[in-house]
Formats: sequence, C-alpha cells, structure tokens
Amino acid sequence: MSFLKKLPGPISILMAVIVIAAGATWMIPSGEYNRLSVHDDSTFSLVGSSGVRILPLTQHTLDSLKIRILIERFKDGSIRKPVAVPGSYHKVSKNGQGIIQVLEAPVKGIYESIEIIFFILVIGSFMFVFNESGAMVKGIGYLSHKMIGRERWLLIILTFLFSFGGSSYGMAEEAFVFYPIMIPLFLAAGYDLLIPVAVIFGGTQIGSLSSFSNPFATIIASNAAGVSWKDGLNERLVMFIVSTAVTIWYFAWYAEKIKKNPKSSIVLATDGVVDAPFSDAEPLKEVPTRLGLQTRLMLLLFLFTFLTIILGVVFFHWWLTEMTTLFIGSSILVAFILRMRESEFVRLFIKGAASLLPVSLILGVARGVTIVMGDGRISDSVIYYSSGLIVHMPQAFFILSLLSLFLLFTLFIASSSGMAVLTMPIMGALALIVNIPGSEVVNAYLYGMGVMGFVTPVGLILPALAMVNISLKAWLRFITPLLIILTIVSAGFLLFGLYMK
Repeated sequence: MSFLKKLPGPISILMAVIVIAAGATWMIPSGEYNRLSVHDDSTFSLVGSSGVRILPLTQHTLDSLKIRILIERFKDGSIRKPVAVPGSYHKVSKNGQGIIQVLEAPVKGIYESIEIIFFILVIGSFMFVFNESGAMVKGIGYLSHKMIGRERWLLIILTFLFSFGGSSYGMAEEAFVFYPIMIPLFLAAGYDLLIPVAVIFGGTQIGSLSSFSNPFATIIASNAAGVSWKDGLNERLVMFIVSTAVTIWYFAWYAEKIKKNPKSSIVLATDGVVDAPFSDAEPLKEVPTRLGLQTRLMLLLFLFTFLTIILGVVFFHWWLTEMTTLFIGSSILVAFILRMRESEFVRLFIKGAASLLPVSLILGVARGVTIVMGDGRISDSVIYYSSGLIVHMPQAFFILSLLSLFLLFTLFIASSSGMAVLTMPIMGALALIVNIPGSEVVNAYLYGMGVMGFVTPVGLILPALAMVNISLKAWLRFITPLLIILTIVSAGFLLFGLYMK
C-alpha cells in the first residue's frame, strides 16, 4: 500500500477520476443503445438513431424489441428509467469531453444530486439542534455504561440490522443519520473510527450485495432481465446469511484487536491521531446511572423520528423529500420542547448544515463521473464491447466474467437502478444465447456491485469517510482482505447456482 501514502483528499480523487473519464471519451468509440420509456398512459417513446418514435404501450411492442419485460412493470411504475433495447447499439458522433466539460461535471453532479445533498445538510441541522438538549451525550454515556463487557454484541446486532435494511429495502443514503449516534458510542467502547464506518456503511453495503428483496436493485434488475424477482430468492437469502456472517466476523475480529491493543489501529498507523466528529469526551467522563424525564423524552423523539423514516420507506414508499421534511419538522419540535429562541434555532440549524457541507459536496462531485461518461457517449460503448468479449464463452467462464464486468462497471456507475436498466436487457439477452438462467445474471450484477460498492469513489464511501475524518487509504487497508473473501464467496455462489439449475 506504499503507493497510497500520499493519497489526496476525496474531492481531488474524484476530480482525477473525472479527468480520466474525460480522456476516455476521446479514446473509446462513441455509441448508444436505443432507449425505450413510457411516454404517456397508452404509448412508449423510443429514442434512437432515427429520432423519436411513439409506439403502443403493449406487450407486443416489448416482444418485437426483444425486451423480456412484462408490460405491467411499465404500467405500474416499477420501471421508470429508460431501458436499453438489446441489439440496438449504434455508433454516434464523438463528443469528447474537454476542460470546460471537466469543470462543469461536478457542478452538474451537484445539481443532479441536490435532493440527497439537501437531505444530508438537514441531517446535520437536526443533529445540531437536538444536541443542544444534551440528551445524546447523556444517552450514549448511559448506554456505554450498560454495555460494558458486551460491546461486541452491540456491533454484531447493529451490523446485522443495517445489512437487513440494505438487503430488504435498499437502505443506503438514509444511514448517514446514524453516524452522530454511533461514533461516540463505539469510541467510548474502545474502538477506532473505522468501526462506525464499518458497521453503518459496511453493514448497508453488505446487505446490498445479497439484496433479496431490494426494490432499487433486485426487483428492477429482474424486471429488466425478464425474470421474476423471486427467481433465485433462496440463493440470495443464503447469500445474505453467509455474507453478513463473514462480514460481522471480520468487523468483530478487528474491533476486539483494537480494544486489546489500541496501537494496532489502522487509523492510528495511517492517519495518526484524528479528531473525531460528533464526540465530546468531557461530558462522557461523568457516566449517568439514570436518565431524567426530559432526556428520556428527547431520546424517544429521536427514536420516533428514525422509526418513522424506516416505516415510511418500507410501507409508504417515502424517499428523500419525505425524509427531509420529517427531519425539518423534528428539528422544529425539538426547538419547541427546549423553548429555544428563534434566533438560536436558526443559528444552530445553519451551523449544523454547514458541518456536513463537505460530505454533501463529495456526493455531488461523485455524480460528475457518470455525467462525463454519459455526455461523452461512452457509457453504452463500455457495456457493448465488454459484453462482446464474453458472449461466446462457456457457461462457467461467462458467469464469472459477468461478475468481473460488474465489478468494473461499478467503478463508474454506482446507481443500482441505473446499472440495472442499462445492462440487464443486454446481459439477459446474452444469457439466453449461452443458456444461463436470468436469475444468475441478476445475482452476478448484485454481487459485483455489492463487492465493488465498498470502494468505488462514485458511491457513498467517500462521503462516509468524510463523516469520520479518516482517509481512503485507511479504509482500503482495512477492507481489502474482506473484499477478497467476498469475491471468492460470490464466485462460488454463482457457480453453485449455475450448476444447480
């Protein structure tokens, strides 16, 4: 890892990736697939080399285009993004990205990510307003006192819960709200700053790898591949258990190692002494043995806010607008309970947002990589030429090569739904040629995105690391052994699933 000794900051890394992507737009042939999307209640819109065509919103249209998706998936809104049409790849005029486009990319990325950015800013605002009550510090002190000698179980339970959230309904960005809680808690337990990132980000990410019912990954990808999302469900459930167990074992092993010998911390060896955010060691020196009425009330409000988010996402299809609104409402309610003056509330609200501004900017800049590749018209070309390399391979080599391709693609496309509608119609059609079940193609997509999602700079890892002030170098040193194990496990599951069908 010596090449990582002078690794630049997250935004610098992302700008370097944008520059590389821009250079690729001059070297990789430009091309696009035709795109099919719902135009209105009765028609499709087909965008291709000959312009825009309006087609009937029928199963016959899908069948004629060799798109193996049921028409109901378009009608009920399960598939909203334009779907690539198999066999429709065509060359287009080159649109190489230059200096101006490189500079514009992060700006456009921030524009396109504004909902997530604002959500993260409001999280910071809520935490600053809430922390004015002191309830969090008292609650963490009380919990750390109660969990003395049992911190390992806390890590195990929380990692499992985050993994279940990622695998069941696609928990990802919303997990950022837990950093202010977990950072002081795990530091008080004697762990280093890698542990909260591992439990929160690592937990949701390992869940996304199996995604047994994740609507943003499994269901969309299965629909786009023309198979039922329940095909391969048993395999994904077993994968959830195995991958989560392996991940928890690895995290717990490292945590216990750090607790026994703090000098063995990767953070200490890589980044030195790091100022931990969201922690105040002085109040925690006085460990409360009981919690007062106001503290209990504030903690109940805090818990109610997060439970409402989970219920809203799972049962009422909430997303960023609803979740952000809830945090704003909870912030106002906290201020009301604490009888906070309007000027003080506004000051804390703005200060809290400012504290997470770097994280928000990183998230927006990451989106710029995908924008450069899309504007440069090479995203589809990467898929087309990559798929051409594997179509004539034997089944085992095909499925393992498919896993490798998704590992590669995830370095540039972190959106699970975006990856699904771009690749699944193409890869699903190729799978038919080599007689591979569509469910295994979906699993290869899930496993590839799941493994590489731990480190791809266009995903959530850089914002997560910014939450705890540690470097990508430290994270890579920590997570690489686990990724090797998970890649081997993923390959084994794909081969086993292939020969069991």
